[in-house]
Amino acid sequence: MRVARYIALLLALTGLWLTMPSCRHNTNTAKKMFHINLSSGNLEAIDPAFAKDLYQIWINHMVYNTLVETDEHLHVIPSLAKTWEVSANGLVCTFHLRNDVYFQDNPVFANGKGRKMVAADIVYTFTRLTDPATAATGAWIFNGRVAEKEPFKAIDDTTFQLILSAPFRPLLGMLSMAYCNIVPREVVEKWGKDYRSHPCGTGPFMFSYWDEGNVLSLVRNPHYFEHDNKGTQLPYLDAVQVSFIDSKATEFLLFMQHKLDFVNGIDGSFKDLILSKSGTVKPEYQHSFHLAKDTYLNTEYLGFLTDTANPIMAGEPTGNVLIRRAINYAINRQKIVTYFKNGMGIPATHGFIPAGIPGYDSAAKYGYEYNPAKAQQLLAEAGYPNGKGLKPIKILVQDNYVDIVNFIAGELQEVGIPTQIEVMQPNILRQQMSKSQAVFFRAQWLADYPDAETFLIIFNSRQPAPPNYTRFSNPTFDKWYDQSLNLPDTARWQLYRQMDSLAISYAPVLPLYYDVLLHFTQNNITGFRSNALNVIDIKLVDIKN
Repeated sequence: MRVARYIALLLALTGLWLTMPSCRHNTNTAKKMFHINLSSGNLEAIDPAFAKDLYQIWINHMVYNTLVETDEHLHVIPSLAKTWEVSANGLVCTFHLRNDVYFQDNPVFANGKGRKMVAADIVYTFTRLTDPATAATGAWIFNGRVAEKEPFKAIDDTTFQLILSAPFRPLLGMLSMAYCNIVPREVVEKWGKDYRSHPCGTGPFMFSYWDEGNVLSLVRNPHYFEHDNKGTQLPYLDAVQVSFIDSKATEFLLFMQHKLDFVNGIDGSFKDLILSKSGTVKPEYQHSFHLAKDTYLNTEYLGFLTDTANPIMAGEPTGNVLIRRAINYAINRQKIVTYFKNGMGIPATHGFIPAGIPGYDSAAKYGYEYNPAKAQQLLAEAGYPNGKGLKPIKILVQDNYVDIVNFIAGELQEVGIPTQIEVMQPNILRQQMSKSQAVFFRAQWLADYPDAETFLIIFNSRQPAPPNYTRFSNPTFDKWYDQSLNLPDTARWQLYRQMDSLAISYAPVLPLYYDVLLHFTQNNITGFRSNALNVIDIKLVDIKN
């Protein structure tokens, strides 16, 4: 009854929202318009240099293109570059560009017609990204990795070279990130800082209208270079309309009312209504929509500060590796996935590298299974039999994860580990983690690019916080990390497993679960694609009557 009343209230609020014309501003009369919502409630910019969050990545992926992109299987495939090769020493990457790509029509260009994209545009884009004056959030991609002098070169209009300071095999995957979308100098320089709201790219959709916080409209790029396997020019859609309702519950209600064509994830208030505990759609909803589930390159975890020289660690039990291991063994991860995630996750018992990416080993023996007896044995070895004399351990957590952490606290109490919970605002917790002032904290780590190095870097002692929030330090790990950067794929993935095993043996983290994507689409939507990075691709989306 409580759920029913809540849904009824939300339906009433949704009806009120639908009466507000500013929220339903329709900027064109397109026949095939794809409706999505960005539940952050806002979009900071449509500028690749600042594409730091998921929703900005989605919109950038519609408006722009990168040299290479990542497909549904996390394979790096051609985009603006047709082919490429890496020199024998791993320092020079040469890309051969398509000769049929044009920037979208824009008043800044001669006669308002989009001009051809050339290698000089790649040089400009990457130079702008690394220019301190841009203050780009994506500058880290190249900082410290490319040659100090002339790292980006246009050999001719269709040949671009990138010169590294040291070999870095994950580079190709990084170049598929939204930060590396190609922009035209003329339009960027025309608008300066206002380029954020006047984007121009080579992608399948062009900017049309943006009432910030209310609605964004993109329209089909009639000169887009890609075609389907039958030779039909992409995209199929005429337009994309984006709303900015920050309530995930309202978002899902709008989807159920067919006001949205796609929803990413599900609000907790609908989770038990729609999904069974095993993660399947309940029978009464199985014909209402399509649900696609896939692995998500996101590891949810608890982190331990391991720097015992830090004054804040004085007297903290978690400075002892035996205590950290005991805590890992005390947690029933399967129950977390079943009862708090409705089966939408994989218990993280095989290390920190998540399922779905090369380097993950489903048969790994170096993770932590649920074993309370082992946890109590380790407590005794640490000098705290049954937890006697153990100082209470405080877990710092954001308010939206309190339910899971409360369960974890109960599990720890069962083996004799006294626990306290402190709820914090997410930004305050991040600040404490970054300043190495958080002793035991809840966190998550999402992949930036399709290579397990993006997970293992958090254990590299030469890295600051972030990414190394735990301040883990091990010379063998660092040596292996350096070796991995110039190894071919298979050998690199094997070394990744060794690195993961070594780090996990010291228990600087308590991996909880590897995440799963939930993508809901209406039954009349075809061609929707995504990958384990949660990058969506709507070039092939069609709407059936």
